[in-house]
Amino acid sequence: MIYHLSLHTAGIIAGAFLVLIGLLGLLKPHFASVMQRFPRSRVAGVVLLTICLVWTFWLLATIQMGEFSAFRRPLLIALPIGYGLALRFVDEFLAVRALGILCLLAAEPLLDAAFLRYERSRLLVTVFAYLLIIAGLFWVAIPYVLRDQINWSARTVFRWRCLHAAALIYGCVILTFAFTQY
Repeated sequence: MIYHLSLHTAGIIAGAFLVLIGLLGLLKPHFASVMQRFPRSRVAGVVLLTICLVWTFWLLATIQMGEFSAFRRPLLIALPIGYGLALRFVDEFLAVRALGILCLLAAEPLLDAAFLRYERSRLLVTVFAYLLIIAGLFWVAIPYVLRDQINWSARTVFRWRCLHAAALIYGCVILTFAFTQY
């Protein structure tokens, strides 16, 4: 285990995140216009990519790599170099790519917390983690997909609110199980 995160804590984090996103979209539907500017936001890209750099650097420095431990130092050197090159040469959809990387990084602690647990409700956290993985892979490889997803969901206020209501309900269900069963 890398993170030592209990299923209870992972459920609270995942549920609170979904509730926060759901409430933000429900209570402030004009937030859609802010989200439509997100994919090309340079500031958001730099902030998210910096978070990803710190998280990945910490992982590389602390995990047991077994027979690949000889690669630790070169990877620790290459990581900041890659970060700098990405900031310099990746202008298109940097925020989306960084968000995709962050989704991929965030999925592992959720899956790790649900590993070898017997409760069926753990699948709520696991499904959320796999949705993060799928979204992260698409957003890193095909970043314009997030722009299209945001534009599709923001086309009508009803659609925007329905999607955020679904996120809110899913988050509330995860929080309920986190406090009652995990």
